[in-house]
Amino acid sequence: MTLTPTSPDHRLDVTELVDRAARHAAEVDGSRRLRRESVTALVEAGFPRHFVPSRWGGTAGGFAPLVEAAITVGESCPATAWCATLFAAHGRIAAYLPEQAREEIWGRGPDTLIAASVMPPSGQATPVPGGWLLRGEWGRASGVDFADWVLLASTVRDGGGETVRIFAVPAGDCLVKDTWRADGLRGTGTNTVVLTGTFVPGHRSVALPELLGTGRAGQAPCHNVPYTLVASVMFAGPLVGAALGAVADCVSTAGARLPSDPDAQQALARSSPEASAARLLLHEAAGRADRGMVDARTVAQNRCDAAVAAELCVSAVDRLFAARGGHGLSEDDPVQRRWRDVHTGAGHGALRLAPAADAYAKAVLG
Repeated sequence: MTLTPTSPDHRLDVTELVDRAARHAAEVDGSRRLRRESVTALVEAGFPRHFVPSRWGGTAGGFAPLVEAAITVGESCPATAWCATLFAAHGRIAAYLPEQAREEIWGRGPDTLIAASVMPPSGQATPVPGGWLLRGEWGRASGVDFADWVLLASTVRDGGGETVRIFAVPAGDCLVKDTWRADGLRGTGTNTVVLTGTFVPGHRSVALPELLGTGRAGQAPCHNVPYTLVASVMFAGPLVGAALGAVADCVSTAGARLPSDPDAQQALARSSPEASAARLLLHEAAGRADRGMVDARTVAQNRCDAAVAAELCVSAVDRLFAARGGHGLSEDDPVQRRWRDVHTGAGHGALRLAPAADAYAKAVLG
């Protein structure tokens, strides 16, 4: 069966990207940024256009295919998978912008690379005639060195209170500071964006609460679910890939030791099903999103499942790394690299278990 471009079951073709990611994973980790050919491959795989509305030539695809693609790429290089997934996710956010902004972003094609720094909001947005004046610094914008546009969030006055607005800024208007010095996911180039007083027209902005609603008539299913239902699920995908990759690395590099090393045997026997369980949790969560299940309990369930999936990945790579002994001390050891990547990614605010568990308890118990 041939799938239409707007089918939520549309699969991303990651064959070439996986090959390039695997070949350059160590180099990407050392240089702290992706290779240009890997960015080209993730574009060709369809990540940036995955959630772009069909009106602009995009796929308007589903969450399950994206999560599966993120896991598959993450088995080779979690940093590449992280950037690829976020380029897709940021296209979904941009779809909430007014029509004129979408024309500017996708008028020449749906493969625009969009980086973002939206949580927590930062900088200062001052209302001026015709739009806003933005200044300040926004940290942790993954893949920003390759971006065409950047989404930035600031808190603004709204009547008697405050709200958060997201602003679309051409990457050429931004200064990027090389600030990413994390232990893991080094290759994501998650650097800082600086604006010293940039005018943003009013049509290039949307209030964050718009991303939390549903019931947008005439929109594809992927544009009719709240941000809170899917954000953590997408963040967790590359980490599951990293954990599965660590299992594969241990099998390929320590096979000769396994028959005589009880610690290595137990580490592999326990970590492999943990990584597989994390994968199943994400598939269930992504499936709920694709089915349009957007009640409060489901939102809380998805947040919990993603956070628990991240914890399972941490547990799996911790055990495998410990079993490596002296073999894992070198930075170029593939298991150590994945161990660092998983710990760094699991520290993201969207994957914290405590607030997710609190929300789940309130949704389930009242």
